[in-house]
Amino acid sequence: MTRTDPTAASGAADATAATRAEYCVIACAEAWRDAGEILASPMGTVPTIAARLAKLTFSADLLLTDGEAMLIGDVPAVGAPSAVTEGWLPYRKHLTMVMGGRRHVMMGASQIDRFGNQNISCIGDWERPRRQLLGVRGAPVNTLNNPVSYWIPRHSTRVFVERVDMISGVGYDSAAAAGPSATRFHDLRRVVSDLGVFDFGAADHAMRLVSLHPGVTVEQVRESTGFALATADEVPRTREPSAQELRLIRDVVDPRGLREREVRS
Repeated sequence: MTRTDPTAASGAADATAATRAEYCVIACAEAWRDAGEILASPMGTVPTIAARLAKLTFSADLLLTDGEAMLIGDVPAVGAPSAVTEGWLPYRKHLTMVMGGRRHVMMGASQIDRFGNQNISCIGDWERPRRQLLGVRGAPVNTLNNPVSYWIPRHSTRVFVERVDMISGVGYDSAAAAGPSATRFHDLRRVVSDLGVFDFGAADHAMRLVSLHPGVTVEQVRESTGFALATADEVPRTREPSAQELRLIRDVVDPRGLREREVRS
């Protein structure tokens, strides 16, 4: 039996027809470009598609899990079972990997501020919150021990805030205030939203707009952000997916089109 290579180019997909969701997939996948043999921990549909796309293209050594306790050796479609198990990764071993920094996690955020402090715990005062969310979970350890990026499918002033109500993931200013034990391995890579891509390359590690998705303007991003955002005079567009990448997204990794449910056109 001849095994079909899922990365083989077909030429059927047209990059000019890429949707906003597919640009978001590409932007998230770039977070793991040439990452080497580290564990990708994507949280959310688009980051999951992105990590699998990166594995199939420019980050072949990337490690993926089944979302439970196994390292997988293939790249199944989202929601499909893996057919190849490479190793066992129960929770305690996963935590050991986190503490060793051999992981790049892409988390979500209910709130995020200009220095990358993230909140997934509560809205309002901690002692009497207006909304109870997930709790801090593993966000503090993630942000202090391994590279972290963020995926935010709805860019708005409710999410991009001047000051988070509670710090779950540690931002650059909070890490600096805590001292060397917090800054030693602290590494926030990028934020991807449905409007654009951001990093922390401005003064004092403040958030900076580095690319816009097609159809989005700088003014639109500023209006949807609750703090003054650093921008260049000319902000480039998020790179287009290639025909091969679009084929992999649509036919191999996400044939059910789940990405379009997470990102509005």
